[in-house]
Amino acid sequence: MNRTLSIIKPDATKRNITGSINKIIEDNNLIIVAQKRIKLSRDKAEGFYAIHKDKPFFNDLIEYMTSGPVIVQVLQGENAVQQYRNIMGATNPDNAEEGTIRKEFALNIQENSVHGSDSDDNAKLEINYFFDESEIIN
Repeated sequence: MNRTLSIIKPDATKRNITGSINKIIEDNNLIIVAQKRIKLSRDKAEGFYAIHKDKPFFNDLIEYMTSGPVIVQVLQGENAVQQYRNIMGATNPDNAEEGTIRKEFALNIQENSVHGSDSDDNAKLEINYFFDESEIIN
């Protein structure tokens, strides 16, 4: 069993589809062991996405991620990082497989409804960015 970070992004919270997204997560044998609804400050968003700071889309990404509430979650399961990436689908929803979250719910490549960690190491860093260990309940 391992963990990954999930963020349900502002486009999904605005459309009130977080329950539908969580149903897909849970139907695919991932357990939500921590969850909170937050509004990212600009500083918090910039810190989280610092790896993209020099990319041309950085400011648009920060504007989008601070435009409304998000749901940050810790998911737990066998091979959680890869399992969640499979469930999310390709970043560009036009390239995502049928049945994935992004194929089902994403509006476009930026408003693609969810974020997930891309490696076990990044999952640990990202989880620690948003959660104290005491907030994660097995």
